[in-house]
Amino acid sequence: MNTLIRAALCAAAWMAAGLAQANSPVGKWRTIDDKTGEAKSVVVIEENAGVLRGKVSQILRKDADPAAKCGLCKDDRKDQTILGMEIIRGVKKSAGNDYWDAGEILDPEEGKLYRVRLTPLEGGAKLQVRGFLGPFWRNQVWVKAP
Repeated sequence: MNTLIRAALCAAAWMAAGLAQANSPVGKWRTIDDKTGEAKSVVVIEENAGVLRGKVSQILRKDADPAAKCGLCKDDRKDQTILGMEIIRGVKKSAGNDYWDAGEILDPEEGKLYRVRLTPLEGGAKLQVRGFLGPFWRNQVWVKAP
């Protein structure tokens, strides 16, 4: 009987961990251009000590140069290759909310930095990415990459 109870508790813990991961921005995401609706890149979001960061792991646009650099960036990413670049920094879970914020996201095509809010949608199948610049914001919905 004890073995059955332990097995059930382990299964419940494993399922809860999977659900928490599904409702988290951590993972591999296909970015979608909010103007054209086309897939642009794949961004991998990782967590370290409760802080999220995201890097461009693949560029999907057919006409894109994989060696393109961020010439318009104004920080340490200036003239760095976009492929492999960290574009999400310092994002943390917002206490009592279903989103992560307090960090920033970089649009390497424009060199602009935005405050960012990441909100998992549809059980973690999609990710709403909202970038804030002053009182204005811009939304994208990214899709979980295989």
